[in-house]
Parts: sequence; structure tokens; C-alpha cells
Amino acid sequence: MLHYSLRTEEAYLYWCKAFIRFHGLRHPAEMGGPEVEAFLTHLAADRQLSVSSHRQALSALLFLYGKVLGQQLPWMQEIGRPVPRRRLPTVLAPDEVAAVLARMSGVHGLLARLLYGTGMRITEGLQLRVKDIDFAHRAVIVREGKGGKDRVVMLPLSLVQALREHLTAVRAVWASDVEDERSGVELPHALERKAPRAAHAWSWFWVFPQDKHSTDPRSGVVRRHHLFDETFQRAFKRALQAAGIAKPASPHTLRHSFATHLLQSGSDIRTVQELLGHADVATTMIYTHVLKLGGGAVRSPLDALPG
Repeated sequence: MLHYSLRTEEAYLYWCKAFIRFHGLRHPAEMGGPEVEAFLTHLAADRQLSVSSHRQALSALLFLYGKVLGQQLPWMQEIGRPVPRRRLPTVLAPDEVAAVLARMSGVHGLLARLLYGTGMRITEGLQLRVKDIDFAHRAVIVREGKGGKDRVVMLPLSLVQALREHLTAVRAVWASDVEDERSGVELPHALERKAPRAAHAWSWFWVFPQDKHSTDPRSGVVRRHHLFDETFQRAFKRALQAAGIAKPASPHTLRHSFATHLLQSGSDIRTVQELLGHADVATTMIYTHVLKLGGGAVRSPLDALPG
């Protein structure tokens, strides 16, 4: 059984509707390769869609035809796929990271430090459960990261005390929900059906819970969700501006900086690959290109001129 995030489901639905509207509300079963090609060409040529959005639209149509309509798609192999342009990731220098973190406090500050200290993606950090924090082994278990794979990352020693204190406060929130007989937290996949009591267990509670209850968009159940990524992104942007940093950085930049700084300190590429959860080491190699930039690379001839 396939499991997609709500955001992915909404994106796929959007592109399938756009495809149908583009062809005058014709049923997808009546269309095939030429119609898909025409739609994707329209997205690239007329709407000038980014490569990532173009590929998402194609993935949505692959899902529509393969999983919903159950059609064989030999013609999909003939459809051109855009090649993503190679872009170097934005990386903050250690002093820039320190400046941003110094301007983030409370839960947002703790989360930002955890993302930089572990290399987790923002969604991976937000979806952490209490049971994923292993203080005994100073480790964080990242469950079902990109590609559905689990991995283990280090828990920074400098965060242990702050994280313990944070979880003490979070436990009080959990206890209040239990006492008020609130609906338990969302559980992955079919676990809620197989083990319904797990939703009320401390071990399954969010490490970074939202301060209010909200309606689950899938089930309609009013429950406590994890911290919303939009609120954290706004806090990060404010800290970035307050630090006077003009780089086009986002919370994901903390992950890029984590990888680059590890390589700068002598960690081998395979170790960094495992910590980031990359399936292919070629993806991790992009950070070696970042290391070649600036003063650590080739000396400019301007600096060699006399006088």
C-alpha cells in the first residue's frame, strides 16, 4: 500500500485536475501519450514551470494512469523528461549559522539547533516522536525519511540538557491531553487501526507539538498536530534578516551547512551520505563542489600581482 504526505496528495490532485481542464474536461481514460505530452509541453513552454514542478506534474499523471486507472504506460517511456540544472546549494559559514541560531529562541531555537546538529530535513525534525530520541546512545532515529528509509543520526551533546528540559514540558502537555480525554496523535499508516491505544501513549507523542488542537484534514478528528513548518520557516527568516545575512537561505540551508561543515572537518563522504540519508553518493558529492569555492580553492591571479 502506498503512503503519501498530505501535501503530495494535494499536489497530485491539483495536477490531475489541471490536466483534465487543459483538455476540455475529457476523461483521462480517453487520452494517452499525445495528450500528456501536450500538457507537459504547455507547462514547460507556456507556463515556464520549474524542473521540479514539471517532474511533479509528470509523477502525478503516472500515478493517475498507473495506480488509479490501472493502465499500462509503454508510451510514458517516450515522453521527454526535463533535466534538472545543477545548482550549488546555499551554505552558511559557521559564524553565520551561529548568528542565526543566536537570534532564535524557545522551541524554534531548539528545533533549528537540532536540524543543524543532525542534518535532518525540516519535515523529519517536525515529525519526531518521543521514542525517536535515544539519550542513552546519544542518537536520533529518523523514521521513514525520503524514500521511506529509516536512519540514525547523532544527538549533539550540547543539546541533551535542553532537549531533556523541553521533553519535560512536552510531557505536561501530553498528560493534559490524556486527562482531558483528547483524541490521540496521528499514527503512521494502519497502526491506529491495529493499536488504537498507541495514539495516547507518551512514546508516540510529538517531540515538537503544536500549542493548539486542530482538525485533521484527512479524518476530520480534532487532535494535536506537530509544529507547523510555516511558523518555523517564518521564525528562521526573521532570524536571518536580524543577522544581516543576504544569502537566499531557508531552513533546508541548515542541512546543507551541516554536510559541508562535516566534510570541511575531515568526515569522509560515505559517512556524510549515511547521515543525510542519500541513496546515491553522487547526491552527496555536490557538497565537495561547495568546498572548492572561495579562499579554500584556487588563488586568484589578482592576489599575485606585485604592489
